[in-house]
Amino acid sequence: MAAWQRRSAASGDSLTIATQNVDGPHERTGAVVPGRCLRRWSGPTMVTMAATPQTEIHPTVEAVQAELASLEDAKMRAANEKRGDDHGVNLSKLRGVAKAVKLPPAPRHDFALELWATGDTATRLVALLICSPKRFGVGELDAMIREGRAPKVHDWLVNYVAKKSPHLEELRELWAEDPDQLVAAAGWDLISHQVYKKPEVLDLSALLNTIEVRMKDAPKDLQWSMNNTLAAIGIENAELREQAMAIGERLEVLKDYPTPPNCTSPFAPIWITEIVKRDEERAG
Repeated sequence: MAAWQRRSAASGDSLTIATQNVDGPHERTGAVVPGRCLRRWSGPTMVTMAATPQTEIHPTVEAVQAELASLEDAKMRAANEKRGDDHGVNLSKLRGVAKAVKLPPAPRHDFALELWATGDTATRLVALLICSPKRFGVGELDAMIREGRAPKVHDWLVNYVAKKSPHLEELRELWAEDPDQLVAAAGWDLISHQVYKKPEVLDLSALLNTIEVRMKDAPKDLQWSMNNTLAAIGIENAELREQAMAIGERLEVLKDYPTPPNCTSPFAPIWITEIVKRDEERAG
């Protein structure tokens, strides 16, 4: 079995926010474990942990799966399964497996497709780490978001692949109104991303109206993603901040979310206020 060493990659200014689905790099602003915290700054990029492999893995599906099997931990699987993730591999070590696959970009992407095709959650996570996001077409990504039902697979597919795709805008429009709540949640995650990165492509006032009408009764994954968009709009747009705060106060979505000490509540009015305060302090 390969030996592994853990190292941390620091991010600058950070803020801890009570969130769900926390243990991967660059996580979306939320997804599915009450009472956990995630370091976060006012943009969408998160702190990441990485593993440094000491050996390389011969690039075959069997070799990757054998290495993943050697890293399987029963207690971790039990904890992950409570959140819907059917694997038991420490994610820092899983990233080390991905780093150990040494191939040029084109064959590495093709190999990622082979790994994805296994349907195994841990193997698919490796695939998402080694693929080339720009090589996927809209149809491929649409199929993948519908196949990847495990929360962590969904999370990484959105953050590592869809957000880096040249088809981001088409995917956003395709997914946001989908009747499948997980697909729609992915669409709203892309909306949140664009609030920070490219707000000119969005009608922010219309989004606030949609959130006000739909968020309260939305399924939990979709509700979480819509709440992220509400907070993002309030954080990034001073002229819409009061409206975003008022919507959050009226709907009370996540108002009572269990928030550990030293974490910021995902309740939008509190979240917006804290980030804006930090931004103002940083600006002097």
